[in-house]
Amino acid sequence: MCHSTDSRPPALADPGSVADAGLVELTSQDGTAFTAFHAQPGEPNGRGVVILPDIRGVHAYYQALAQRFAEAGFAAVVVDYYGRTAGLGARGDDFEWEPHFKQLVPDQVAEDARAAADFLTGLNAELTLFSVGFCLGGGHSWRLAGADLGLAGSIGFYGLPGLVEDRIQDISAPLLLLLAGDDVATTQEDFAAFRGKLDAAGKTYEHKVYDGAPHSFFDGASPEWKDISADAWQRVLDFTARHPQPVA
Repeated sequence: MCHSTDSRPPALADPGSVADAGLVELTSQDGTAFTAFHAQPGEPNGRGVVILPDIRGVHAYYQALAQRFAEAGFAAVVVDYYGRTAGLGARGDDFEWEPHFKQLVPDQVAEDARAAADFLTGLNAELTLFSVGFCLGGGHSWRLAGADLGLAGSIGFYGLPGLVEDRIQDISAPLLLLLAGDDVATTQEDFAAFRGKLDAAGKTYEHKVYDGAPHSFFDGASPEWKDISADAWQRVLDFTARHPQPVA
């Protein structure tokens, strides 16, 4: 699991307000209804994020994270992966994710992300859209850069390279790789090999390895990673500020 049950997203240094937040029901292209959580900013910055969570789906951590993004000015929506196998609803600490996780299909995750992106642009057609994911979601976020969703960039925290390597040639948006130096899910050799494949394919990306940091370092309940989390927040803000919406 990416985060312990008492983890929480790191706070922003200067948070704004949240205009609206709550669960919504979205529908994927194949007709699957799934749960998402959205948060709208009180002081919009013109950017939106589709959040790809870890294995827990729309857990309280990611609901709070969407609100942190809204405090930073982003329109945000978290995708739940399990509408096809577990039905609707937010996922609590007791959610038995493993049998549902085993049934995930990457292209179906991408279609759910497309529905989430459409939800955001339905609220504001002028949004510049990004994806951001964590662990399992980090790999899916990088993969979305090759899914023709019109993303301006895709961000992954300690993501799983194996989820995107078959789509490297399709990547058309810049990537941000925020990596844990002491990751237990993916070795540094695997991350280096992934970057080598991106280099060979001529893809644009930025990366930062946080030496000594564990998998799931982005946790406001762990004060020892406070400075690293603050740096990661700033890199997300800077990355999304630098990359404009691609021309259709």
